[in-house]
Amino acid sequence: MKPISNEDVLRYVEENIGTFHTKRLQSLDELKLSKVLKHKNPYLFKAKNILTCEVLITTLLDAYLSSQEETIFGDFLENLAIFICGKAFDGRKSSAEGIDLELDREGVHYIVSIKSGPNWGNSSQIKKMKDNFRQAKRILRTNNATANTIAMNGCCYGRSKTTDKGEYLKFCGQRFWEFISGDPELYVQIIEPLGHNAKVRNEEFTVAYAQITNRFTLDFAQEYSIDGIIDWEKIVRFNSAI
Repeated sequence: MKPISNEDVLRYVEENIGTFHTKRLQSLDELKLSKVLKHKNPYLFKAKNILTCEVLITTLLDAYLSSQEETIFGDFLENLAIFICGKAFDGRKSSAEGIDLELDREGVHYIVSIKSGPNWGNSSQIKKMKDNFRQAKRILRTNNATANTIAMNGCCYGRSKTTDKGEYLKFCGQRFWEFISGDPELYVQIIEPLGHNAKVRNEEFTVAYAQITNRFTLDFAQEYSIDGIIDWEKIVRFNSAI
């Protein structure tokens, strides 16, 4: 293991966190009202007794953008983990399907699928991850029959009640960051540099968010309201009709 300096992590985050903000803003710039209406549950919003167009639009936008941001930031954290592991253990991005990271520690070859948090998938998605682990192990055994390979699901935040899942290990939060870096405090240290230029970038996003909210509210009111009352039947037909 090679110790990784805080300066290396700080420099990487400051140089790359802008990508998250850029993609976040880009997802907003490219958004269409029709896309938001098609991808969210109209029955849920009706059940919440939303009465005004602006409140409905902001609720729809927040729900849509939240899932987008989780994906975009998840990609950033995955790349940060690979960078850190590369510095500490010569870890590298894997070319195997569904595997994000490969590293060697103490005579063991680890294949890692990185997720944002511990509750990331349903049973079919977890089954797919297991299939990817098995396939990667088969390929590795073909190249090296004596290789000792362990599969791991690494989660960037949170906790897991059990670390041994039978076919794979599950390390979350502090346990995961310590495993790929050798530093038990890294999980705390990476939080501060994530705020680099955040105020400026979020101000840009706030302006763009206000513009799209106003535009969508106007378009929605013209298309999906009658005498100032939201036309839920028309929304449901647009969302779900054959």
